[in-house]
Amino acid sequence: MFKTCISNDRGIHICKSMIAWQLFGDGATPESTGIKGDHLVGDYYVMFGSEHKKQIAELVEKGMSKEEAEKEAPIYKAAQQMLVDWEAGKPEVVELWKKMNSWVYGGFDVTYKRIGADFDKTYYESETYLLGKQAVEEGLAKNVFVKKDDGSVWIDLTADGLDEKVVQRKDGTAVYITQDIGLAEQKQKEFNCQQSIYVVADEQNYHFKVLKLICEKLGVPGADGIFHLSYGMVELPTGRMKTREGTVVDADDMMEEMVNVAKAKTEELGKVKDFTEDELKNLYDTLALGALKFFLLRVDPKKRMVFNPEESIDFHGFTGPFVQYTHARIKSILRKQKAVSSLQSTDNHLLKLEKDLVVSLEQYPVVIEQAVAEHNPSVLAIYAFNLAKSFNTFYAELSVMNAESEDKKQLRLQLSEMTANVIASAMNLLGIKVPERM
Repeated sequence: MFKTCISNDRGIHICKSMIAWQLFGDGATPESTGIKGDHLVGDYYVMFGSEHKKQIAELVEKGMSKEEAEKEAPIYKAAQQMLVDWEAGKPEVVELWKKMNSWVYGGFDVTYKRIGADFDKTYYESETYLLGKQAVEEGLAKNVFVKKDDGSVWIDLTADGLDEKVVQRKDGTAVYITQDIGLAEQKQKEFNCQQSIYVVADEQNYHFKVLKLICEKLGVPGADGIFHLSYGMVELPTGRMKTREGTVVDADDMMEEMVNVAKAKTEELGKVKDFTEDELKNLYDTLALGALKFFLLRVDPKKRMVFNPEESIDFHGFTGPFVQYTHARIKSILRKQKAVSSLQSTDNHLLKLEKDLVVSLEQYPVVIEQAVAEHNPSVLAIYAFNLAKSFNTFYAELSVMNAESEDKKQLRLQLSEMTANVIASAMNLLGIKVPERM
């Protein structure tokens, strides 16, 4: 398995930030402002949206329709022209593009490192779109695509139950589907994979139906293995987030909020008085990211959901910290006395709670297979939670350290150790760390 990422480093959205920086930036940089690079570029995207809205209102007041005003607003036309200039390789535009993109990449790297995300390869749309434009030429030669009178290139998918789709604008610039065609070809050449899984929100369901169909018609190798792992959008209790209006919640801000909640919740329990400052920092980060990831992954990917930071860090609920706390609890038991791995028990009678735990542990390989087959990490999250719950019931009812016999004590220690190992493994597959103590 290979993990790849596509960076949308070109297109009208990048040009919007670039135009706004030229108009309002006054030479601002991440260093001069103290603002993280990706945040700074995002701020100018929001500024573009505000100025665009203002110019639309002025044009509408002069009698123009809203639809026409959106396209005729000077700032929008400037962004469109900048995209044309970029694709033409205009030096000053390319230079600005490289500078602002470097700010974004620097910011992304910090965030990726913190959340524990890594990729075997990152693709850049600025490179893959050229491959897509080659595919457009090949598609025209094969009569898969049609060039219209205005110069734009389309594909007619109405016979397949879809619609007509533009693959190249009349000015010769590429659209998103163009670069995705090139990317599909490139990934197949490099990795020769049987299946290429695109993890993208359900707003792009139609896009990926079109992509797969176009690739099949073009004869792209591996086209039948294109799979869109569609996931529902995440909202906050305050409602949906919108990037262009500046109401989006940044991942860095969210993580900081989660750390603060984890700190407050942990201090309420009052069990970390002997932790050093570094140990506390690591613990709060582990709990915060564990809570965030688990809350998102416990839901079927296709379902939309509301994320509640407070609810996600509940040590007694269907949460990551509940599972993490169970792991730490078991580790505490095992530190007091280790199980004898070579034990040959003379007591073959398992009590119901012991048997329930054994059955849960035996299900783990099957659960992994199911999660993979269904492309559904929630199967694993639910399993980890239920296993933790089973252990807590087992531990509450049956004494481990003061068991009725040495054989029973060793059996329960072994069950505890196996449970901790399986919890750690399952959570690791979800990208979540588990603490040794809490």
